[in-house]
Formats: sequence, C-alpha cells, structure tokens
Amino acid sequence: METRLLLRNGEQLVLALVIPVLALVAGVLGAARVGIDLAEPAVDVLTPGVLALAVMSTSFASLAIATGFERRYGVLKRLGTSPLPRTGLLLGKVVALLSVQVVQVVVISAVGLGLGWRPSPDLPAAVAALVLGTAAFASLGLLVAGALRAEATLALANLVFLLLMVGGGVVLPTEEYGALGGVVALLPSGALGDAMRTAFIDGAFAGGSLLVLAAWAAAGTALTARTFSWE
Repeated sequence: METRLLLRNGEQLVLALVIPVLALVAGVLGAARVGIDLAEPAVDVLTPGVLALAVMSTSFASLAIATGFERRYGVLKRLGTSPLPRTGLLLGKVVALLSVQVVQVVVISAVGLGLGWRPSPDLPAAVAALVLGTAAFASLGLLVAGALRAEATLALANLVFLLLMVGGGVVLPTEEYGALGGVVALLPSGALGDAMRTAFIDGAFAGGSLLVLAAWAAAGTALTARTFSWE
C-alpha cells in the first residue's frame, strides 16, 4: 500500500524521477558547452551523482512531505491505533522507499547508459552507499516530519533538497567546491555522492564517506526516536 501511494503521488514522482533524469541529461549535454573540467568523462561522474540525488529525493524530501501530511490528516494516528504495529508501519515505509529506489536505479542507469556511461562498479560498495544513504536521509526526513507542521515540513524539505542538490556535493564531486570541499564532504549529500562515485568510478569502498553516512543515520535516528509525534 505504501508503495502504491508513493507512486501515485505526482509531486513525489517529479522529485523521484523527473528532476534526477533532467539533471543527468542537462549535465552531460551541457558539461562540454559550459567548459566544466572533470577528471573523468562527464557521464561517468554525473550518473553516480544523480543516483545519489535520487536516493536523497525519495528518502528525504518525499518521505518527509508524505509523512508530514499523514500526520496532519490523522492517518498516522489511526494507523497507530490499528492492529498493525507501529514497527510494521515503519517497515512498510522502508519497503516502499526501497521499491521506488529500485525503479529509480533502473531508469537513471538506462538513461546514463544511453548517454554513454560504461561503469565498472564494485556492487557491494554501491549497495553499502545506497543503504547507508537511505538510512541517513530517511531518519532526517522523519525527524523533520515528526517535529514540524505539514506546511512547514513541505517548505523546509523542498528548500533543503534544493540547497543540497545545488551546493551539497551530491551531483558534482566535493573536490569541485575548492576550499569548502572538506566541509561539503561531511554533509550527508556530499558523503553519499562521494561514496557512489568511488563505487562506480574506482570500483572501491569510500570508507570515510560511509562512516560519515553512518554517523548521520545514527544521529538522525536517535533524534527522531526522541521527538517524533504520531499526532
């Protein structure tokens, strides 16, 4: 049910698929024209970054907005008093996220391959990045949704998503941010982007970035457990 609700929501589909695909196509086609000098071919750098962007959109922005309005309309309160245990409800949200991410990976990878992407990935490293990235952003999305009103959650989730997409090191490597690169690499967006690029370009684990994601996931989960309200 959670998966169907997520896929039927037009706004969430825009965040989950349309924006990442447009970012990939525009980035690859526009990189040469605007003179962006990357260490690897643009499609090899941008496709893992856009996969990370897709994870961020689904796990953070879409989850936060959907959960915020479920609180507003009393859906969470009614489900919380149903025979379905709250752990079952949260498990359903996790399964819905993973289902949508499978669709995102298939679609974005197909677009990347069509643009000339020829990766040599370390699949366990890529899966580790996806799982930890999902955990980090999902915990932060639930933190926002559980603490703020639905309208405030909508505004804040979209604003944070836009800021991280533009300046959070998720699409472009953190090295491209000059002196701020070290700070950007500590953001969950920068860590996820770096971990994905390392997995798909170098075929290796990005240990430091994975530790950063694990730390964000642990902090987000702890704060959400203390503050989340079902009503």
